[in-house]
Amino acid sequence: MGINNPSTLLSDLATFAAVVDCGSFSAAARQLGTTPSAVSRQIARLERTLSTRLLERTTRRLRMSESGSEVYQYGREMVAAARAAMEAAGKFSGEPRGRVRLSAPKAFARQVIHPLLPAFLRRYPEVNVQLVVTDQVLDPIAFDMDLAIRITDAPPPGLAGRPLMAVTHMLCATPAYLAQHGTPQHPRELANHSCLYLGEHPDDRRWRFRRGKERVSVAVDGRYVANHSEIRLEGVMADLGIGCLPHFTAQTALASGDIIQVLPDWVFVGAYTGTAWLLYPPKRYIAPKLRVLIDHLVEGLQER
Repeated sequence: MGINNPSTLLSDLATFAAVVDCGSFSAAARQLGTTPSAVSRQIARLERTLSTRLLERTTRRLRMSESGSEVYQYGREMVAAARAAMEAAGKFSGEPRGRVRLSAPKAFARQVIHPLLPAFLRRYPEVNVQLVVTDQVLDPIAFDMDLAIRITDAPPPGLAGRPLMAVTHMLCATPAYLAQHGTPQHPRELANHSCLYLGEHPDDRRWRFRRGKERVSVAVDGRYVANHSEIRLEGVMADLGIGCLPHFTAQTALASGDIIQVLPDWVFVGAYTGTAWLLYPPKRYIAPKLRVLIDHLVEGLQER
């Protein structure tokens, strides 16, 4: 392979970027549709061509060398440029087609985004959607995501995006539970109730509220803790206590009267609140397959 002909490096650079993004040779091979041994040979060839060690291999993980970190940035930019060229070709073809990879937080994906997708797929038969459901904060570029939904007060720098909807939390309980245990009139009274909370971090059991200029923080406890909002809703409906729920999880049960909002004059302040943003790498144009999905989600949530 001649170093004076940069085009000969392109395939190996793309493979190197995939190995770094995926974290292992085997994961990169699955993404690229090849074998781990073939990936290893490409990385070794790239190291020989560049006369530098790109990866420090250990039994547990791969770590980039100093020169590897710099080469990775070039490889990542090259892959992004190739993706942009493909999208440009799709743009000029006119018809939306191809696969869209969309990541979203678990509860939001299941209860808000998924219900909108069957109609989209029927409307655009040449577009396929891969919905990646995760509460991890994914870098759309590093993880090869076309679109990413993130719930935050401010979108991160370096990404373009559109706001989809406000996400709020509320406290709810059944009429039967409140009839037996009383309805709290102030957040401090929650300390005397059985509360259903997230439970992923120690701070999850400290609920914070505001009303005007007043701020209140109370430590809650309860017999049932679950890090899934639909499970907490079912626990609330089973009269297990007062649960903290996203509004999109609670709205149907609230409308039917199966549950009642508790402390409606107070605003719950905590994680998983803010605005749901639809984010994507900044581009001079948006491919038709992305544009139609973005418009479909925005329109669907406006109707909701």
